[in-house]
Formats: sequence, structure tokens, C-alpha cells
Amino acid sequence: MFATFDEIGGLKPRAPVEISGVKVGQVKAIMLDPTYRARVELDLMPTVVLPSDTSASIVTSGVLGDRYVQLQLGGDTENLKNGDDLTFTESAVILERLIGKFIHNVGVDKGAKPEQTE
Repeated sequence: MFATFDEIGGLKPRAPVEISGVKVGQVKAIMLDPTYRARVELDLMPTVVLPSDTSASIVTSGVLGDRYVQLQLGGDTENLKNGDDLTFTESAVILERLIGKFIHNVGVDKGAKPEQTE
């Protein structure tokens, strides 16, 4: 099973893969695809069957914890086969980038004139 992400944010091989907080596998390998996106190979337990509209997100354990892959099951009646790609993915959120955006956006509207009401 494969998933492609724009940003993996420190995800490492052997990181857990979870469904509803239960470990169902691990990250087997991470490589670049031809478009320079991160292609993550997931090694799931053989008993795990995923609907074809399952999504994969890279999340953090706690505030500053390790990254892992969280799967959200879809409702499609078709199932993914071994070696298929998860088409719905959500990349890792990088805390430093969020803080930087927040700092640069504070006070942006300070020079704006308040709306007048009559």
C-alpha cells in the first residue's frame, strides 16, 4: 500500500500506522516519486482490508511527539488491493510554519480604518 504526500514532516520508517488509535502496521519505506513528492510505503497487517476511499494523514503524537500515519476508513464498497495507492492524503502540519504565519500576520489590520455606521 502506498500514499503520496507533499510534506512528511519528519515521518520515519517503522513509524506506526493506526486506525482509530489501534496500530495496524508501520511505515516500510519513504522515497521520492518522479514529481518530487514523498511516496510512503505502508506495511499493513494482512487482516486489514481498506475501502478504496480510505484517507491517510500524517499526524503528531502529542504536541511535540513523533509522527505517524493515521488512516480514516471510507465507505466505498470497493476495497484496495495490495500495492494500490491511497488517493486521499493529508500532509503533515509543520508547527514552525504555523507559528511563522501567525507572527507575520499579527497586526496586519492595525492600519485599517474601522467601518463607520450611520
